[in-house]
Amino acid sequence: MRLLLLSWEYPPRVIGGLANHVYELSRALVREGVETTVVTSGGPGLAEREEMAGVRVHRVQPPTLGTPNFPVWALLLNFALLETANRLIYDEGPFDLIHGHDWLVTLAGKTLKHTYHVPLIATVHATEHGRNHGLHDPWQHFINDVEWLLGYEAWRVITVSKYMQEEIFRVFHLPPDKVRVIYNGVDPAAFRLRTADPGFRHLYASPDQKLVFYIGRLVIEKGVQVLLDAIPRIISVYPNVKFVIAGSGPMEDELKRQAYALEIHQQVYFTGYVDEETKARLYRVADVAVFPSLYEPFGIVALEAMAAGVPVVTSNAGGLKEIVEHEKDGLRTVTGSSYYLAEAVLRLLQNPELGAGLAEKARQKVQKGFSWSNIAKSTIQVYKEVLSEYQESPWKTASPHVWPGQSTPPEPGYSRVAGLSGTGEGG
Repeated sequence: MRLLLLSWEYPPRVIGGLANHVYELSRALVREGVETTVVTSGGPGLAEREEMAGVRVHRVQPPTLGTPNFPVWALLLNFALLETANRLIYDEGPFDLIHGHDWLVTLAGKTLKHTYHVPLIATVHATEHGRNHGLHDPWQHFINDVEWLLGYEAWRVITVSKYMQEEIFRVFHLPPDKVRVIYNGVDPAAFRLRTADPGFRHLYASPDQKLVFYIGRLVIEKGVQVLLDAIPRIISVYPNVKFVIAGSGPMEDELKRQAYALEIHQQVYFTGYVDEETKARLYRVADVAVFPSLYEPFGIVALEAMAAGVPVVTSNAGGLKEIVEHEKDGLRTVTGSSYYLAEAVLRLLQNPELGAGLAEKARQKVQKGFSWSNIAKSTIQVYKEVLSEYQESPWKTASPHVWPGQSTPPEPGYSRVAGLSGTGEGG
């Protein structure tokens, strides 16, 4: 099977959880025998072409023209993605499937689908409606419309949680038989417990301080402002604690001002963006990990903390309810409530035995249920469903076309996938 993955971010370019999802999924697909090519956005110092663990990665130059806003920038990026994908198809032949991730690659995916008559599959990681609790300006309506178009054009839509499945049913009115739920995953080996490094921990907290850790984008839906509001209550009861907030985003300056206004700035350390190695080490030295999201399609950082053996406190938002079972493998609190968030963090700081028990159950849960191998196998099953239906569909047989380098159209039932025929039978 020859697969084209489209994503606007891919490591080492990491903006949010989508990058790590596509990275881990692509590597796991290769291990399962899928020939996988990623076309993504590049940047300064990044190779235009390279192979990473068997995944062929092609990076395009992001738009350099001045753009009025992010949606226009994303539209220009789609032209660059198309240019590279078309060149790959011309040089190497067609792909069997196109898999696009989120609205930022919609137009490239749609154009390739119709140009080459290749099925498009979409993974929806979040929606504009969900992120903003509605649509409040013309650009949010525009993004929502592009997200709807992605769902309309896709043969199958994959969501990363049941919560997201219900959201796209409600917002985009997709038919239920078009949507599949495949959870996000984590590589437990990347967060396996290592020997603690006191010198590293001392960079963030003194030896006698507890360390409470948050990592994620600094945007309103991640709820960091709720965590800051909870800190005065926490330190009034348990003063010897340091709060490490890792990540960057448009709210960074506002959050720092909030910390000063609350007079907690000396106990809050904003690290800015941290790389994967630093993130893993911070999980290792943290006493508690906190994820107070107001909107969370899945919550991969909570899964990472659980894999690392750190007791977690989360809100009840979205997909977090499907990851963390309250008082079994973590603590969940009322979404948006700084009071209940503070109470949950204090429970773990004051009762490390409780935290250790929750963390061990969480680690075992991740090990059994959220491996990328299982996620890749579930994704391949969706691919096979689509290809089998595609072989029988009038959309395929009614419009034969000539691939680059061919003088005649493909035979009916042509597929580069071993074992599949025009009858829809086989693997």
